[in-house]
Amino acid sequence: MQLNMPIQYINGVGPKMAAKFSKLLVNNVGDILQFYPRTWLNLDEISNISSLRIGDTATIKATIEGIENQKTPRAKMIIIRATISDDSGKFYLTWFNQPFIENTIKIGKIYYINGRVSFDFINNSKIIQNPFLSETGGILPIYHETKGINSKYIRKIVKTVFEKTPCLEEYLPSIILERQKLISYDNAIKEIHFPKTSEKLTQAKHRLAFNELFNFVLRMLLIKKEVSNQTAPKINLDKNLLKTFAQSLPYQLTNAQKKVCWEIICDLTGNKIDNGRQIKPLTNTPMNRLLEGDVGSGKTVVAAMATLAVVKSGFKVVWMAPTEILATQHFNNLKDILSNFNCKISLLTSKKLAHSDELKVNKKTTSKEKILDSDIIIGTHALIQKDIKINNLGLVVIDEQHRFGVGQRAILQQNSKLTPHFLSMTATPIPRTLALVLYSNFDLSILDEIPPGRAKIITSLVSSTNRDKAYQFIREQINNGRQVFVICPLIEVSNKQQVTSNKLFDIERKSVKKEFERLSKTIFPDIKIEILHGKMRYQEKDKIMQDFKDKKIDILVSTSVIEVGIDIPNASIMMIEDADQFGLAQLHQFRGRVGRGQYQSYCLLFSNSLSNTINHRLEAMVNCSDGFKLAQKDLEIRGPGEFVGSLQHGFPDLKMATLTDTILINQAREEAQYIISEGIEKFPKINKFVLDQTKYEQL
Repeated sequence: MQLNMPIQYINGVGPKMAAKFSKLLVNNVGDILQFYPRTWLNLDEISNISSLRIGDTATIKATIEGIENQKTPRAKMIIIRATISDDSGKFYLTWFNQPFIENTIKIGKIYYINGRVSFDFINNSKIIQNPFLSETGGILPIYHETKGINSKYIRKIVKTVFEKTPCLEEYLPSIILERQKLISYDNAIKEIHFPKTSEKLTQAKHRLAFNELFNFVLRMLLIKKEVSNQTAPKINLDKNLLKTFAQSLPYQLTNAQKKVCWEIICDLTGNKIDNGRQIKPLTNTPMNRLLEGDVGSGKTVVAAMATLAVVKSGFKVVWMAPTEILATQHFNNLKDILSNFNCKISLLTSKKLAHSDELKVNKKTTSKEKILDSDIIIGTHALIQKDIKINNLGLVVIDEQHRFGVGQRAILQQNSKLTPHFLSMTATPIPRTLALVLYSNFDLSILDEIPPGRAKIITSLVSSTNRDKAYQFIREQINNGRQVFVICPLIEVSNKQQVTSNKLFDIERKSVKKEFERLSKTIFPDIKIEILHGKMRYQEKDKIMQDFKDKKIDILVSTSVIEVGIDIPNASIMMIEDADQFGLAQLHQFRGRVGRGQYQSYCLLFSNSLSNTINHRLEAMVNCSDGFKLAQKDLEIRGPGEFVGSLQHGFPDLKMATLTDTILINQAREEAQYIISEGIEKFPKINKFVLDQTKYEQL
């Protein structure tokens, strides 16, 4: 079998089953080999019946002694009950509405039985409901399933593929295999599906996890190397200009801001600077730097200094933001920050054209040519159009960089003879070890210091008994002229979204539609309340945010779509319903939407969860205001899968690797850097494996 052969041609599949496999994103032979099990059952780890306790998940090896069925009179449910035994005693198994079971298992036969032990109050006995049965032991792979495709069927197909597929070619050089003590790629794929021992399964997981991290980091480093081979505009190092800029600010730069500013200026000017002294000139390569800073750490001012240096060297600067309201905010901020430096600043979005020389935003009187002739052009996706050509481009600043792809940035780059410098900014706090993997193609600058004088946002975990007091406090704040955010996890509630957090009752998660109706009709009927969620049209969302900014709305009930970086100086309360449904990093982002003005601000967390783990996580929000520490805590508590899943798109799809494994991350980075330093052209197999986009060729 060739790895690119469609899965329908595998014996036992066919067109109908292939269509079902496609729902699992399995379309060819290579895909099925990469469709790793989600977990494994070790049926060789056997417990005696007499040792089983309520709540245990265990495997027992027992004989089927008898089978009976009964139909409940009211619910008309068929219950199959089997009696089993081993040398230590008897036990019971039950199945609900599965009458075929009676004809499937055989009395007198020995089975390996796995499941969770519970208690049957009707028969006053311990039972396992809907157990897993196997006639053989060993380590059994369990896969993600879909309607019509179960793990037993997938195991059958994978075995067929192994019988017909030649040995998978190794792509890592022997020096890396030896140095990192890795098993061969072919063995890893075979052992991940059908491990012979627990030790071999561990080795397979380790090898495939290494592959994922190594491949991703190598791709990022290759992008970084490609950028370093290009030529960027040479920016002049004008120390007097930079000092004048710093002195023009109404506040002192933090030490973190000063450090990061120098890192960026070194990149722009092509100089290696140590303690203000030029050491040696570097090649004039484009800057490709990520500026990561917590909410309120002062990223905009740092980017403004870099912008000023580029403009005064005779080049243009583009700032890109994900939304019109954020672009307009940057336009107004830069006009203020650079007011003493004679910079022409313009704004271009799908709805707005504006120029700093004019008093009003006026699309009719401001020409696009005048906009593009400005020193600094700020905009949204509207800047990425065929008819927009920005000549002499020296720097591109991208706010919340994960919302702009490589292709979009390339369009801007193509309009310039030289490769412009790139400065990406993000307020999403990510632990440094994680950032080194996710942003390997960037040089990383971190603002880990908050300017002094900013009032700490008071965060409280509010019990349900104090909800009325919270509403009273909100009313007092609004009467004093403040505004309020209310965040809910859902737009509207369906039956599937009701979450049982306690056996005694069901809790319906909060939705913006229902909460908006309740607050506006029952709690605050005399207060102006609006709703915001992701299914609304872009223009409608933008208008609501602008109205909120203009104080036309007192309470905004929203999902998580509220924009990162939007300044609402008058907002003083962030109320988060079902806070347990959000990660710490996201909660911290929500909290950062308030406290941006002169008023003391508050973050109120509500949760009906009875989980100690969840409450421990929310208490971390109460006790810590450092976004990077919270991100690290979030990663430790929730694990890398959920943590990365809560971030924006563009992160690696990791099936085996865990982003908390700092040792493996460092090993993968070191080996990827080794390949880069030696030259990837010396490793043709790596070149093919890592760079080819199709899954089967990556195998």
